[in-house]
Amino acid sequence: MGGRPVLRQCVACRSQLDRRQLWRVIRLAGGAGIALDQGMGRSAYLCPERNCLEETRRRKRLQRALRCQVPESILAALERRLAESGLACSEAR
Repeated sequence: MGGRPVLRQCVACRSQLDRRQLWRVIRLAGGAGIALDQGMGRSAYLCPERNCLEETRRRKRLQRALRCQVPESILAALERRLAESGLACSEAR
């Protein structure tokens, strides 16, 4: 069943990638807040790279894409994910 990959665009670098390679940030339906990865609502996608995260933070790309304020805790969670994936890569070497 493979089919074609579903492409999404990173809000920072504008690269189009398979959505499984990107982080998903969701403004939950009904104003219930912001979530990562799971949920129904307006979504924005971000490459799991330091440059994209810094660009997103500096230029408020997630806020624009989601049309709402994004709590610092969400950006901090993405920062932790980036650090954890960096550790995993360095351990594999």
